[in-house]
Amino acid sequence: MRAVRIVTGMGLLAALLVPAQATAEPVAPRPLNLVLDGRSFTLDDAFAILGGRPVAARIAPSAQATMARTRAGALAALKDGQRVYGWNQALGPLKDRPLTPEQAEQFQRNVLRSHAAGVGEPLRDDVARLALIVKANQMARGRYGVRPDVPQRLLALVNAGVVPLMPQIGSLGTGDLQPQAAAGLAAIGEEAPVRYGGEEGPASALLPKAGLPAGFTLQAGEALPIVSGSTVVAALLMDAVRRATVLAGQAEGALALFMEATRAEQGALDARTHKERHIPEENAVAARLRAMVAGSGWMTEEGRKRLDPEHYEPRVQDAVSVRAAPHILAGLRHELADARRTLVREANSATSNPLVFRKKQGAGYEFVMGGNWDASIMGHLADSMNAEIADVAVLSQELSGRLLSPRWSYGLPPNLAGGTPGLNSGMVQAQTVAAALIPELQVRATPAGTLSRPVKDGQEDHNTMAMASARHLHENLDRLEVVLAVQYLMAAQGIDLIAEKMAGLPLGPAARALHAELRRHVAPLGADRYLTPDLERVVALVRGGRLLPPGAPLP
Repeated sequence: MRAVRIVTGMGLLAALLVPAQATAEPVAPRPLNLVLDGRSFTLDDAFAILGGRPVAARIAPSAQATMARTRAGALAALKDGQRVYGWNQALGPLKDRPLTPEQAEQFQRNVLRSHAAGVGEPLRDDVARLALIVKANQMARGRYGVRPDVPQRLLALVNAGVVPLMPQIGSLGTGDLQPQAAAGLAAIGEEAPVRYGGEEGPASALLPKAGLPAGFTLQAGEALPIVSGSTVVAALLMDAVRRATVLAGQAEGALALFMEATRAEQGALDARTHKERHIPEENAVAARLRAMVAGSGWMTEEGRKRLDPEHYEPRVQDAVSVRAAPHILAGLRHELADARRTLVREANSATSNPLVFRKKQGAGYEFVMGGNWDASIMGHLADSMNAEIADVAVLSQELSGRLLSPRWSYGLPPNLAGGTPGLNSGMVQAQTVAAALIPELQVRATPAGTLSRPVKDGQEDHNTMAMASARHLHENLDRLEVVLAVQYLMAAQGIDLIAEKMAGLPLGPAARALHAELRRHVAPLGADRYLTPDLERVVALVRGGRLLPPGAPLP
């Protein structure tokens, strides 16, 4: 199985480590060479950046030429007398205050200084890099009126390995404002903090160490496009799609392992049932599950008889949590597909305000004020994904809970206890770890996108709250990792406890592979023992994408 590296946002159980296996000397990945033109950025590019691949990015020559023409047209429009927000007019509630050409450079610095008011944990380094690259790609479309030098300065930071510390708290999803203002201050060489070569300090001190000019001067209209737009939300949502895709596959694998342990009916996976629902993602999930349990001797009448042949009665059907599991898991896949389409579009769109276009009639360019920075669609997508993540976690917790009960698990030892139940309490408290996280997941899945607040003297009277949606989504992805780990740990224990009675009957291919991988790191539970290390090891496996079943889609 291919391992996928996932770095968590919230840091839940972040110190977990799995002993390294002896491997060959790793080969350094080839740099990702990006030529940005504002049209061609892909999610594969984004996932490579999020996976830690080195990046060398530049603006395409054709895009530079387009940007230069637009810049000249924008300056001509100003000279002709057009009054423009953020160019020769102030911002927000002060939008009606005019600015003189002599104030332009100072205004650019002031915009970044005043907007860099965020607090809290900074974005992960790879997310920050991605946000800067997406911002540069959007600038390359030639709609912002900035010189090509501006996106190339942002890319110079990325190429040199300089990472601005971009705080997560402060943005309402109405533009990038606080986080990108911090990056903008770093780019112009002010005191905003950056990381470089393992050192953290002010950009003014670390940029020269990275071989970059210490300062960079923004000209009229070039600060606002840095902070206007939704590139930070886009980068966070791309990261969430990447993480959730890996977890969706592992949720399917955990279900297959559960079905083997409980000798479930395979009828719920019948292709005819799912084809009748006309949901492509559901058909795909069911097909993968059928492949995972193909050839299982456990999930047959013979397998179900083995635990108590004298009192066996045919099982009519399993509980809803088993029969409807393909539908529930397909819900997450459906949202991921929608998010992918949206994010490709977002990365290759101009999302600032104002934008510069050729005039509809006559020669020259004109500024058009609008709301392209709005992140409501991405914010609502994050909320919808979060609802699906919470539902998958609830399902997983219900399945692990069923494994504790001999009645609900069809004969597994009570509490999955090894040795003598009663003298040994088994895994009941491991299961409550998952149960304890469910209300936290459900609270964080409340859609922040419905909680708009008016700010800035009514000038921004509707806000998407998309940053809150994205942050809550990542926090719940962290929690889902733990909930799935509990299910994996318990399902593997259920298989081991009845393996002797099932002798001669094969497990399906996915269960065999997943069980073997788990047992490389965690021994079966006999007599009660300290369980925290066991659970931590399995969380680390899930977090590292090590329990992806064969055939699971990768990001």
